Amino acid sequence: MPTTEAAKAKTKKSNTEKTPIDKQILLKAYQLMCTAKRMAETYDENKEVCSKYVHSTSRGHEAIQLAAGMQLKAYDFAAPYYRDESILLGIGMQPYELMMQLMAKADDPFSGGRTYYAHPSLNRDGFPTIPHQSSATGMQAIPATGMAHGLKYLEGQGLLEGNEKPLVLCSLGDGCVTEGEVSEAFQMAVLKQMPIVYLVQDNDWGISATGEEMRAMDAYDFVAGFTGMSRMRVDGSDFVDSYLGLRKAFAHVRDRKGPILVHAKCPLLGHHTSGVRKEWYRGDENLKLHSKDDPIVKLEKYLKGIGIPAKELKELNKHAVGLVAKDYEYALNSDDPDLASFDKHEFADTPIIEERGERKPKGAEKVVMVDAALHAVEDILKRHPEALFYGQDVGGTLGGVFREAATLAQKFGDERVFNTPIQEAYIVGSTAGMSAVGAKAIVEIQFADYIWPGMNQLVEELSKSCYLSCGKFPIQSLIRVPIGAYGGGGPYHSGSVESTLLTIRGIKVVYPSNAADMKGLLKAAFYDPNPVLMLEHKGLYWSKVPGTGEAKTYEPDENYIIPLGKARIDLEASEEAIENGESAVIITYGMGVHWAKAVSKDYQGRIEIMDLRTLNPIDWDAIQNSVKKHSRAFILTEEPLLNSFAESLAGRISKHCFEYLDAPVQTLGAANLPAIALNVDLEKQMLPTVDKVKVALEELLNY
Repeated sequence: MPTTEAAKAKTKKSNTEKTPIDKQILLKAYQLMCTAKRMAETYDENKEVCSKYVHSTSRGHEAIQLAAGMQLKAYDFAAPYYRDESILLGIGMQPYELMMQLMAKADDPFSGGRTYYAHPSLNRDGFPTIPHQSSATGMQAIPATGMAHGLKYLEGQGLLEGNEKPLVLCSLGDGCVTEGEVSEAFQMAVLKQMPIVYLVQDNDWGISATGEEMRAMDAYDFVAGFTGMSRMRVDGSDFVDSYLGLRKAFAHVRDRKGPILVHAKCPLLGHHTSGVRKEWYRGDENLKLHSKDDPIVKLEKYLKGIGIPAKELKELNKHAVGLVAKDYEYALNSDDPDLASFDKHEFADTPIIEERGERKPKGAEKVVMVDAALHAVEDILKRHPEALFYGQDVGGTLGGVFREAATLAQKFGDERVFNTPIQEAYIVGSTAGMSAVGAKAIVEIQFADYIWPGMNQLVEELSKSCYLSCGKFPIQSLIRVPIGAYGGGGPYHSGSVESTLLTIRGIKVVYPSNAADMKGLLKAAFYDPNPVLMLEHKGLYWSKVPGTGEAKTYEPDENYIIPLGKARIDLEASEEAIENGESAVIITYGMGVHWAKAVSKDYQGRIEIMDLRTLNPIDWDAIQNSVKKHSRAFILTEEPLLNSFAESLAGRISKHCFEYLDAPVQTLGAANLPAIALNVDLEKQMLPTVDKVKVALEELLNY
């Protein structure tokens, strides 16, 4: 593997001016600028190889990026954006490492050939931590702010090791500041006075759209509306101005004076990306205008002005050119990924692999689901000081609209259990940042119908991190989601969304039907190192809905835990009915378990009820065994049936268990309509009911 020997700068001690920045830093910056420039040139000269996959370079942004990267400490955290290769060079990454990613090689240190150039996932001793993030512009602001939020929390609890004052650097292009999620991040940063520097690089282009077309103001002016956010402007093409400005900004944050935004004006001297080349949309006049602010030319002029000989600068450039050439050949001839590794790291291994504790301890009293969940969270907060719980209305004296967090804020304090603004994207996405710094977030979306603003973060940030970082950054995230319809909740508080969630790879989806399972599964979800969504049916919370009394169970002990992905047989059929071919299995979850129980009373001994409990990962072995045993299967859901998880599961059973079936797989769900009506009679007309389940079951048994 090639190594880089830093050029030994020999500065003349006479005829030089005193500089506000150490000359060795200036010379290192110059060499790295030359390196970045030569990398961009090499990629252009070898387009047939280097443009196989889309990439972007830092050409024109080198000064501000190096000023940032060279001042980050090993205990800091960073969230770069896709143009930030010079930040990576500045922290000490070598050209061949970045080239490995450019060519999607096996030894790409970030993703093993899975993700784009300059999309780092770095967890290496002696370097700042850079968790995985998507390339969707602006979306990194929320996970980055979540990192700062987590650091602020851990520091306040005395849980950070050492005496250092870590900060988070969040790098953004100016065009993405118009994204709503960026504003959510800014709002939370000032609300909680987080230790974060937002570095906004403004080259006045967003692909082919100009700043004039995209915004009414730049980021510096925009952020003035966020009270508590400090701000400064620097010349992003001038290394000295950039370095000194960021030195002040970093000191401001390390002194815990709150967040700061640094607006850096930069030229764009390269292409937007290799896929959108500058000659396609930029005229010669614009290119000439930007070239006047070439950071390398500016720094070279400055260095000569303080007495650095031109010969020495030429040597540094020569060293950079040689290094890039050598590293390019090394990367080019490196191995491609092992194809057998393509499906590794969808999930990190969970420590919870068996049921533990007592489900019905001696002297236990019955408890409703909402209280079982409350007690589980309380147990977690007692045992784990790094854990915190937040969402809309869960803090303070209310403790959630369903009282699912009642008393927790009073017991554990407003820093651990607190209300957020109405910001579903932040609630979801911040958990990625929390996980990266070692905080463990339990969060709540108030209703399943409100989860849609958080889907960007769930899909692009949480679900992909473990896979694209080759397991370096799994995201521990427990997201509670009250779900389902009952008693006139209407179109915005009654939706079932599990099928949409189950199309997202890289997340786990849990759906308990009773208090004991709620407690055991919630704890397993907390200890799982992957993103877990707990879907909690509102109609089962209090067992007030007719027919849901069995959702209230004896409360398990505080050590009770259930591994995710294990179904439970809630009701067994008789051996006689099975032998006579008179039985069927109803495979269901949530409210469906209680509909099935009510119907089964009319078919004594003929019905097995399988409560899936976890929808992903699903207990396929248990499903197959039951289908083979009974030869009749019924999938019951509350969701609209068309294109649903239930239909998908029915299709899978039909394919893999076809020779064991004595009847087509039966399915029943809600009517295929876009929303639940407010009127309670209309609601009943749309949803499954005991009577509807009975009709469908009768058809299956008599087939």
